[in-house]
Amino acid sequence: MHTAKIRIGDEDLILETGKIAKQANGAVIARYGGSVVMATACCSSETTEGMDYVPLMVDYNERYYSAGKIPGGFIKRETRPKDKEILVSRLIDRPMRPLFHKSFGRDIQVIPMTVSTDQVHTPDVVGMMAAFASVMVSDIPFDGPVSAIRVGSIEGELVANPTFQQLEKAELDLVVAGNNKGIVMVEGGGDQVSEERMLEAISFAEGILKDLCQFLADFAAAAGKEKLPLPEALPPLGFEDEVRAEAEPLFAEVLFLDDKFARSGGARDVKAKLCEKYAERIEAYGEMGMTVFKSFLGKVQSTMMRRSIVNEAKRCDGRNPEEIRPISTEIGLLPRAHGSSLFTRGETQSIGVVTLGSSYDEQIFDDIDGDRRSSFMLHYNFPPYSVGETGRTGTGRREIGHGHLAQRAIEPILPPKEKFPYTIRVVSEITESNGSSSMATVCSGTMGLLAAGVPLKAPVAGIAMGLIQEDGKNVVLSDILGEEDHMGDMDFKVTGSEEGITAFQMDIKIDGISIDIMRTALEQARRGRIHILGEMFKTIKEPSQAISEFAPTVVTYQVDSDKIGAIIGPGGQNIRNISETSGTKVNIDDDGVITIFAKDGKKGADIALNMVKGFVEEPEVGTIYEGTVKRLMDFGAFIEILAGKEGLCHISKMSKERVNRVEDVVKEGQKISVRLVEVDRMGRLNLSIVDADNPDWKPSSTGRPSGPPPRRPRR
Repeated sequence: MHTAKIRIGDEDLILETGKIAKQANGAVIARYGGSVVMATACCSSETTEGMDYVPLMVDYNERYYSAGKIPGGFIKRETRPKDKEILVSRLIDRPMRPLFHKSFGRDIQVIPMTVSTDQVHTPDVVGMMAAFASVMVSDIPFDGPVSAIRVGSIEGELVANPTFQQLEKAELDLVVAGNNKGIVMVEGGGDQVSEERMLEAISFAEGILKDLCQFLADFAAAAGKEKLPLPEALPPLGFEDEVRAEAEPLFAEVLFLDDKFARSGGARDVKAKLCEKYAERIEAYGEMGMTVFKSFLGKVQSTMMRRSIVNEAKRCDGRNPEEIRPISTEIGLLPRAHGSSLFTRGETQSIGVVTLGSSYDEQIFDDIDGDRRSSFMLHYNFPPYSVGETGRTGTGRREIGHGHLAQRAIEPILPPKEKFPYTIRVVSEITESNGSSSMATVCSGTMGLLAAGVPLKAPVAGIAMGLIQEDGKNVVLSDILGEEDHMGDMDFKVTGSEEGITAFQMDIKIDGISIDIMRTALEQARRGRIHILGEMFKTIKEPSQAISEFAPTVVTYQVDSDKIGAIIGPGGQNIRNISETSGTKVNIDDDGVITIFAKDGKKGADIALNMVKGFVEEPEVGTIYEGTVKRLMDFGAFIEILAGKEGLCHISKMSKERVNRVEDVVKEGQKISVRLVEVDRMGRLNLSIVDADNPDWKPSSTGRPSGPPPRRPRR
């Protein structure tokens, strides 16, 4: 067994190997405070030759026992992965994947598992370090080390690995991964923070990451296994120059057409033509001949596109590096939705749909971080037709990851619940895709929210940036296409308002990038974001003045917390009666905020509000009430003016004319306007139907006091 530790922030990160899960290729237990993650790395025994991707699977999972909990619901064991587990799996996968060798050709699986959590320190970054360390000490070839850290900006101070409590006050929350050569991944968000503050946080992380990388390298040197050999590289074709000379002019005719399908179809035809022409020589190469030949053609295609950008500032669709594709926008697309929009940028298109609900529609989370609720949800759908293909529909890791990024982008600019007490759901339907549908989701979602009348702090937009490093030159690309994402060196997404950044995500395929390149990319992204916001503002800039008629009516009312019991009533009797009578849902918070949700318009909400007031308000002399006749007597009628509070309207106060029988004027159950004219010495309420319509009414001048009798002074 081998143990090592390093100080990060206020705690030691402790790594241990050689004690548990010894049959795995590599296994490490990482401890940080009270959070413990066990990570294992395994690979298959058989090799598949000629693979052009890394068959890596990362499956992060959290055990409920780690927090001393039993899973909620009917099924009392961990089953399908939760969204959070999928998101952390993606965090671990993205910085690791470029460091594995495609030629290794074996399935690789990394399983980080949270087995203890103190609900103080975030286990996701601990899981990342455990996963990286498990691969480092394994015999799987890996171009590490790589390390990760969370950086929070709390009250202006940058903090390494902040606690959950600190993150609640953070204006910036980033997870940063890097190696000895630079930053390789960034994921996070902020409350409209500046580009300079973002760079300060990343630079702060960079120094710590280098120390962590050295720590992992020393740990692997002391306790790691000897790496498995890589398969011998396949020999060259032997006629590459001849193929390149013929392929380049053919590719030049098709790789720079305006239309995505024209480009991809043309490139496919060129490859098919060359495969047919060189078929005999490919066959003579051997079993892997066709795989090697197609791979070489792909490299020729990629090199031509990259050099066109670097040397001629010309992209495959004809744009210059900073140019953004044409944008069109529309709102009110769906008549029954509470808010809807259509955002189209080039060949990428998203329909944003907003639904407003009550607090009963909130998302409930049952996980090891503690029970919590969320009043905002964003769901992203990416059907196969959006790229002109057939395939299975459903929610995969891509949908969850892209939706989370868009949700993180919009969440900081939503109004506080006290100002807008709705539960909000945004759904993005991607109907076309060729580059950054997640950023289109941010734009369509923002426009849909404005159309729904949600009072956003500021509209936000998103843009995807790319990078080409070729021949010693760096070119940053704005609004990248799918081909530029696939053949480029960076995918860099930034969202924000005119004031600052709300979400940030970066992945690279090269060894690492410098802060200077990131500074250039951030400034270019800011200009692009402002341009996109300007296009959105041509359609909508301010929230609609009215909420959709199809959305529920929401009314809030504040009462003293000591009055909550009176409103709820014995066994919930009063609040049930309010809901059933008014046809509404009533929610009461511990601080006395009462929220009434009425699906059928304002009438039901008004009824419920008056009933609530009845339980907490004291009757006031001179006030006109909409009362309900409860009982008829020979001398008058008892009328309920507030919930549980009745007064007597004497027969003489029912009409200006003489009334012989009470039944001639009012009936039991009748709604009628009455004025409270007096509270006598015994606290009884005297009402008047006649005076309800008298604008000149004044309190009695008989000298009788209104209200309960005064206390006698002690002698």
